[in-house]
Amino acid sequence: MPPWPDRRRCAVWLSCCFLSVVHARALNELSAPQQVTLTGSPRTQQITVSWRGSHASTFDVIILRPELNQTVFYVTGLSANESGGRHEWKWTSAEPLECASLSVQIRSREGAATSEWSAAAVLPGNDVPAKAEFQFYPQDRVVAAGSSSTFCCVVAQGLRLGSIRYGSALQNATRLSRRSYGVTVTGQQPPPSGNWGTNVVCQDLQKSQLAGAVVFVGYPPLLSDFQCETEDLVSATCRWKKARDTRLYGKRRTRFTLNDRECAERQAVEVESCASQVWEGNWTLEAVNPLGRLVLSDGAEMEHRVRPPPPSEPSVEVDAWNATLRWSWEHAAYRSLALVCQVELGSGGNRTKRAFTGAGLRSARLRKLHPDEDYRVRVRCGAQRNFWKWGNWSRPLSFKTHMDVPDAPDVWMRIDHDNTGDVVWKPLTARQSHGELTSYQVTLRSPQDTAGRTESLGPRASALPLRPARTDGATRITATVVAENAAGASRPATVVIPLRGPDQTVVADNRADATERGFALVWPERADADADADCGYVLEWRDALCRRDCSVEWLRLAAGSTEATVASGHFQPGVKYNISLFSCSSEPLRRWHGYARELAPSGTVPHLSVSQQDSDAVLTWGVTPEAGRRGYVVGYNVYLANDSGLALLANLSGEGSRKYTVKALSKGTYKFTVKAYTLAGEDVGATASVTLQLFADWLILEILTSLGATALFLAIVTFLCYRKRKWVKGAFYPDIPQPKLNDDWSRTQAPLDVRPSPHHLVRVVEKPEMDSFKEVLVVIPEEDEEEEGEEEDGVTAACRRPTSLRRHGPMADERPDGPREPYSSDSSDSSVDSGQTDVTYTGIQTSGSSLLSPADGGRLPSQAPADGGGYRPQRRAAPPGEDRGDDGRRASPGGGGYKAQNAWRLDSPGEEEARPAPSPGSPGGVAEEEEEEEERPAPPSLGSPASVASTQFLLPDGEAEEPGREKRPLSVSAAGWLTNLLSSAKP
Repeated sequence: MPPWPDRRRCAVWLSCCFLSVVHARALNELSAPQQVTLTGSPRTQQITVSWRGSHASTFDVIILRPELNQTVFYVTGLSANESGGRHEWKWTSAEPLECASLSVQIRSREGAATSEWSAAAVLPGNDVPAKAEFQFYPQDRVVAAGSSSTFCCVVAQGLRLGSIRYGSALQNATRLSRRSYGVTVTGQQPPPSGNWGTNVVCQDLQKSQLAGAVVFVGYPPLLSDFQCETEDLVSATCRWKKARDTRLYGKRRTRFTLNDRECAERQAVEVESCASQVWEGNWTLEAVNPLGRLVLSDGAEMEHRVRPPPPSEPSVEVDAWNATLRWSWEHAAYRSLALVCQVELGSGGNRTKRAFTGAGLRSARLRKLHPDEDYRVRVRCGAQRNFWKWGNWSRPLSFKTHMDVPDAPDVWMRIDHDNTGDVVWKPLTARQSHGELTSYQVTLRSPQDTAGRTESLGPRASALPLRPARTDGATRITATVVAENAAGASRPATVVIPLRGPDQTVVADNRADATERGFALVWPERADADADADCGYVLEWRDALCRRDCSVEWLRLAAGSTEATVASGHFQPGVKYNISLFSCSSEPLRRWHGYARELAPSGTVPHLSVSQQDSDAVLTWGVTPEAGRRGYVVGYNVYLANDSGLALLANLSGEGSRKYTVKALSKGTYKFTVKAYTLAGEDVGATASVTLQLFADWLILEILTSLGATALFLAIVTFLCYRKRKWVKGAFYPDIPQPKLNDDWSRTQAPLDVRPSPHHLVRVVEKPEMDSFKEVLVVIPEEDEEEEGEEEDGVTAACRRPTSLRRHGPMADERPDGPREPYSSDSSDSSVDSGQTDVTYTGIQTSGSSLLSPADGGRLPSQAPADGGGYRPQRRAAPPGEDRGDDGRRASPGGGGYKAQNAWRLDSPGEEEARPAPSPGSPGGVAEEEEEEEERPAPPSLGSPASVASTQFLLPDGEAEEPGREKRPLSVSAAGWLTNLLSSAKP
């Protein structure tokens, strides 16, 4: 035994050998199909392919057009039916089989293995040379609506295709073979009208030959309501409806069979029927046409399907008010059958139906007819038990009833204000006259003349005039009217006519509102003055604006009525009607007025006028005339007319509002429009204009008002100034300081003596009654000065000397600009060209900083810095070598060049402003001081001081402001003044 690896190799080798043998055998068994045959059916365009041989279960089939070698159809893995050793398969062609020759080849298939193709089997078409004529296929084809069809044209030998048309539409052709061309038409529909089909035509290029066919497009049968019934209780008649026209006629029409019996042909009817001689109980209807087949069934017992035939031999017997209709039955079975019959009676366009029942019914009594009227009658019947359907109507029968006396006419009266009027009555209709009228007999009688007088009027008359001359002084007359025709006279109709105008009887007038049905009126029971009367009431209505020969309508009501609705086809919109309720004795009981439908007023508001009253415009207008109201006037709208249209000023409710005042108008021209309105809208409106002028008294009033306001303002200011008089005096004109001379005034100073005058000391006498929160000048008496000077340590007598204020006069210094000698406050002897004048003020200092203190370095008030609030003398510039303090400032007081004292600011007295002292050692003199002035605030003002020897008053000069200096606002001082002025504290 070989080892295991060798055995595995042997098994693989044997398997390969086995598979090779099986494959070779399969190849030997998949043989090509033999004896392939083709059978064609031109009507169905179907080919039946059959072949023999091969044990394969699936096949491949290919169909070609051999002339052009075009593949028409190819399928693989086809399973074919096998019977008796032959395989068979059917295929339907899209083109007619006559169009072109077809060849078929088949091969066997087992999975991926296939056999050889069989020999080609050819189905010849009509494009072969043996058939050389011009041809078209298919011929006379019937197709269903909405389907598609393929047509082909076989061109004759030697010719070329020109065109193919379906109806009038040109089609695109596809070449099928050397002579054959095909077209496909989709969505085919029947022709719009007619019973013919659609032509499909083919022509050659030279239009020498023509071929074509007719295609019929229709629908398969579709029926409904298939039912069978009996008329004679023996046979059966089956009926059905065509739910749709097939559009196929002639030999292509639908054919019907009932229980396998062919039904008679009935063309162009909606309901078709087919009869059976006996009642079978179950029926089957079959409908067939070239496009389809339909089968319907029905079944029932005969007693449940009885439908009587139309009654025969109808006749009628008539009188004035009734008629008797008679008929007969053809079938004896109906003499005992319980029937229900329906009689249709028509007259004057109206038709009514009346039902009658009975066994074997053959007559009907028609009651409540109208005399002398034409009628038309017919009858039909049905089974009373197990009613199925009404039978058909009998033939119609016409007749006319006999004449009778007329009905009594409806009589009323029409009275005008002058006792003239008419006796009126409503003309009798044809049904009321009961025959042609011959005349009306009208009799008038009064209580004094019981016989009365009678007048005969024609049949068309409807009124008899009343004349006062014929009343013979009677207060009322009675009118009687009788209508006559050939059958006799009617019952008399009577009305009592009072000979007085309607206004002679006062009756409350009420408003009646109209509805869609008319005027709905209600009155209390027993409204008639004659409680025992049973003749009822009369409602009369007429045009409210009519005064003579008015049209009157009325309605009679039964006794005891308490409400009624007045409706008339003669009511006109916008017309006011008066409605009156009368008793049977013609006494008025109630009265109403109203509009059937309101309209907007016509015309305009009358008598519109505008008048001026001070600065107001008063509008007045009149009452809208009754003829133009056309409804209830519920108010007026007042408009102001301007360029943009009408602006509504007021809506005045109520008809009595006919005045309106437009107030507070300015001078100018105004145009106003007033419109009356009802519930239906406004009228066109009336317009009036007015031009307003300002009155003189109004101007005077304005002037007096202005003067009064000014006087009141001045009084208030005066009162405030009086209350604050001390503050005002101190703020605007304080006391001038009184100078105090403490030297000898007897010495006269020489003109060129520049030494200080012996009367150089001036004592300032001021009262510092100022606000405590401001810096002010404080007056210190000389005695106090001396005491303070004694108490101060380290202060020499020289320091207590009055400070000398220098003032340059007009001729102070005429030297050219240059360095000046330093000024010394201790020396009063200066050069004559200096021109300096010294004015000494004693005891002037500020309340906060002028007193001497150690913090000031022991300086006198004259040596205080400029921000101390004291007087700053005018000095020349210090020499460059002058000593300076530790802080860089000059030790000498009041350093700097000449500064005119006209830079005084208009500030409140005592205003405190911090101002730094000028630098003592600053060169440049005046220029340096001016630069410092721009950086620090201005010194406080001391009122209006002036040097004693000066000719220039020290007041502020607005035009002498230094260049570049900003003007100081007055807000701070003004606010202080206003606060003090309005303060409640006493001065």
